Amino acid sequence: MHIVQFQHTRVPVEKYGGAQRIVVWLSQALVEMGHDVTLLAGRGSKVPGVRVVEIDAETVRAPGFDPRRYISHPVDIMHYHSTVLNPPRVPYVETLHGNMGPGRAASPHTICVSENHARRHGTSAYVLNGVRLDEYEFRSRKSDFDLFLARLHSVKGWRIAVAAAKSVPFKLIVAGGWRPSFSRWVKFVGEVGGARKRELLAGARCLWMPVQWEDPCPVNVLEALASGTPVLATPRGSLRELVGADGGGIGAGVAELLALRSRVEQFDSIAVDGRLQKDPATATFSTLVVSPRNCREGLHGLVVAELEHPRARQPLDPIGEVEPQVLELEMLRPDEGVVGPFRDPLARDGGVLAAIRLEQGDPG
Repeated sequence: MHIVQFQHTRVPVEKYGGAQRIVVWLSQALVEMGHDVTLLAGRGSKVPGVRVVEIDAETVRAPGFDPRRYISHPVDIMHYHSTVLNPPRVPYVETLHGNMGPGRAASPHTICVSENHARRHGTSAYVLNGVRLDEYEFRSRKSDFDLFLARLHSVKGWRIAVAAAKSVPFKLIVAGGWRPSFSRWVKFVGEVGGARKRELLAGARCLWMPVQWEDPCPVNVLEALASGTPVLATPRGSLRELVGADGGGIGAGVAELLALRSRVEQFDSIAVDGRLQKDPATATFSTLVVSPRNCREGLHGLVVAELEHPRARQPLDPIGEVEPQVLELEMLRPDEGVVGPFRDPLARDGGVLAAIRLEQGDPG
């Protein structure tokens, strides 16, 4: 199958950018499964093992955009990772990674990234984000610092983590964008990536994630779990879905989070590791790290043709000799093991993996 993906920015990113990492992981995983993948991405993009066509975002978003100008062979499905006006009339899907404005609902082509995210946007279609385990170091023995790893935006709750560190006190490393005024207990290291990021994630006693917004599916939480690091989070957005009793805890405020932190040594990192390693196709609860043995017809979680829905149907332009197959989107339930060529390895609702739409103004 020839799958064309579009990401409007340059990939990969060195530091901040969970959505961009997902684009890279997904493209590489599909290639590893034997699919033909073309990634339309921003100037300067290079992804090992993936055919990349550099393109300006404005070109793809312009009315009348035709992928045939950039791709030499037939396209089975387009997979958008940002908003595209008037998409070309080929089968396509897109994932919403941010939050839409009040009163806006997801389209029939849209896939959300958590159950909470989908419910808030009037749909039941979602697939949780994930990470590639081979890019992280799992470590059960931790160092003497807590970690905050996110943009220093108010909705990410960095002030809560800092306040908690000062009140106990305990050593907190803050890895984010700009430098506020801290105390001797709080060390600021700026944005991190590569080996430094892996070391912080693997060594941290716990990751603080006291978000103050409805976070759709934060990748840094999954990165921490992949590193065997417990997560202390607030009950916002998808956090209840991602953080279980064996991998951290949920608290409504500083007092509850500190109470959870006092029991951090009881969290079983081996149990977390077992959950992640139980099925290589799931990695950290996602279809992004895939194994062909867990897929039917070599594809897991990706709609191979446009959704069969009255509002979603469009006449297809003749982009190749064979018209793409049309499948009906069906959602999995916990009591249904497999449906069609798709399987949800953690028996959660979900069934399609699509693109990432980044709404303007989302904190990320």
